[in-house]
Amino acid sequence: MRLAIVGASGRMGRAIVALAAADDVEIVCAVGTTDVGRDVGELAGIGPIGVCVVDSLAAVERSAADVVVDFSAPSATLALAPVAAAAGSAVVSGTTGLGDEALAALGRASKRVAVLWEPNMSLGVHMLGRLLAQAVAGLSEWDVEIVETHHRAKVDAPSGTALRLAEIVRAARPTTARMVHGRQGRPGPRAADEIGMHALRGGDVVGDHVVHLMGGAERVELAHRATSRNVFAHGALRAAHWIARRSPGLYTLDDVLQVKT
Repeated sequence: MRLAIVGASGRMGRAIVALAAADDVEIVCAVGTTDVGRDVGELAGIGPIGVCVVDSLAAVERSAADVVVDFSAPSATLALAPVAAAAGSAVVSGTTGLGDEALAALGRASKRVAVLWEPNMSLGVHMLGRLLAQAVAGLSEWDVEIVETHHRAKVDAPSGTALRLAEIVRAARPTTARMVHGRQGRPGPRAADEIGMHALRGGDVVGDHVVHLMGGAERVELAHRATSRNVFAHGALRAAHWIARRSPGLYTLDDVLQVKT
């Protein structure tokens, strides 16, 4: 598989480069905003691979990549979508914090190429989502609070994964619609239609998500904790292998997990 990486000089980009070397994947393009001109293999700690970081998305179109893996910024994802569509390259994006404009651009690209966007590429997180949907539907009157913890350098809050978990709660329980971000002062008694959302930041935490379901005299906690960014890189590479064979359309990691091997 020929792979282009957008966000190649970032933490996730470097992790994907390192894992791709042992996964029969050829890196053909590396786009980043820092370390331009440096060999992306050296950045990833695996030694030179003959592909240097460039700062132009035009390189994606020239690369003839089968798949573009994108861990960048919302503005870069917005710009990448039409470029990948024109190049005929499928897209696997794990960029978080995408707004309506970037999501719409990915939707337009999916008319021409296969597109998969997930704010968390962890296979375990997606199993957490499935378990959460069952738990919320079965415990229909219990309160739901979501707590996410990430490293001090994370720029968006709540995390994309926490927002996805809230969407799962809403889908399983349509009467739960209002998201409350933390509480202070005298907010009054908790309303039945709330989803509590709490973001913790500090240290070098890769990513923790805990969903608290609270009823009378009992509580259920569903949790996922990532201790290495490699879990996200593994998920992205698995998605890339899968989507390289797909027809145009919008996909999720759930589609990947449902494939029987």
